Amino acid sequence: MRAKNIILLGLVILLAAAPLWLKGNAEFGGADGQAEKAITQARPDYKPWFNSLWEPPSGEIESLLFAVQAAAGAGFIGYFLGYSKARKEAMEKMKKSTAQTNILEG
Repeated sequence: MRAKNIILLGLVILLAAAPLWLKGNAEFGGADGQAEKAITQARPDYKPWFNSLWEPPSGEIESLLFAVQAAAGAGFIGYFLGYSKARKEAMEKMKKSTAQTNILEG
C-alpha cells in the first residue's frame, strides 16, 4: 500500500511539473484575462455590465484568497469522502454483529 502511495505521489508531482518543463518560457495566464482579450477583439465597444463588489489590493492577496478557497473546498470534499467511508464501514460492522447475534440466539 505504501509503495502505491509513493508512486501516485510521484505521478502527481510529474503531472504538475511537466507543463513547466515542456513549456518553460510560456505565460500561464488565467481564463479571465483570455476572456477579456477575446471580448475586446470581438467587440471593442463592449462595456462590462457588472463590477466587482471588492477588488483585492494586490495580485498576491488575490492568489492567497483563491488558494484558501481551493483548500476549503478540498477539505470539505475530503471530510465528506472520509465520513461516507466510515459510515459505510460502521453499517457493515453493525450488520455483521447483528448477524452473529442472531446466529448465537437462534
